[in-house]
Amino acid sequence: MKVAAVQMEAELANVNANLEMAERLAESALRDGAEMVIIPEFFTTAMGFHPNMLDSVRKIDGKPMQMMKKLATKHNGIIGGSFIASRGQDAYNTFILVFPDGKMFFHDKDQPTMWENCYYIAGDDDGVLKTPLGNIGVALCWELVRSRTPTRQLNRVDMVVGGSCWWTLPEAQVPGFPLNLDDQVVKILVETPRKLARMLGVHVIHSSHAGELDGKMPLIPGFQYKSHYCGETQIVDGSGKILERMKQEEGEGFITADIDPKQKWDPSEPIPNRFWIPHLPLQIRFIWFYQNLYGKRFYYPKIAKRYWKRKGLV
Repeated sequence: MKVAAVQMEAELANVNANLEMAERLAESALRDGAEMVIIPEFFTTAMGFHPNMLDSVRKIDGKPMQMMKKLATKHNGIIGGSFIASRGQDAYNTFILVFPDGKMFFHDKDQPTMWENCYYIAGDDDGVLKTPLGNIGVALCWELVRSRTPTRQLNRVDMVVGGSCWWTLPEAQVPGFPLNLDDQVVKILVETPRKLARMLGVHVIHSSHAGELDGKMPLIPGFQYKSHYCGETQIVDGSGKILERMKQEEGEGFITADIDPKQKWDPSEPIPNRFWIPHLPLQIRFIWFYQNLYGKRFYYPKIAKRYWKRKGLV
């Protein structure tokens, strides 16, 4: 089976432009012969703390889903990706896997990361999609680095698909953050799909963002968070071998590889008995903690949910 992973340079919160970009890249991969195409997490928006993000939520059956259904049917392929989707009274980071016959399978990310908490809430499913192709695990961004993800998928999945919108530190140095912390963050991301593949003994298809991030910083008015997304789109086999890779500096595009979606390996790396799989730097863990708290107050009930109710989106 020929599979593809897409790397985007999305424009923060510009849904229409990003939908066009995702469709163009996914269709190019399908025309190239890919039978399954995975586009990144937040393919409609990318992710950052910015006022325009409030206008970025889309209904679960809106234009993003319709674009995916159209491509899957037109090219007789499978397409998957996630976006901020409203459903009922809340919004989620929802991954949808669409088959050419119209069947769809869903996973809501289990926990927002940092300022992501401002825009959606956690899901509660196990991230295992029971599809005609087999049991497909889904892992989105920091789900890839939490031990509970491989724990709930071990011996239950035939492959893992997903993506990231993994940003790095701002260009302006933050007091208390060493200059080499950027390198540590990128190194963790480079190793993450390989580590998950070794823990589960299955292929991992990981799509990503590689463009610029120009946002703001919660609780620090006037601070401009100018940075970039880290790329590292990868297709990895169950031994941890990278079959294809696209780095951040390569920009937008896609990679492909021929795989047997049912092939498995004996897991060759233990799942750590701790919350995080890698040893995250103390500064990153601190920001994750305080921004989680702030983001939840922003969402409930202060700003985001009230805004979306006025717009008729939740």
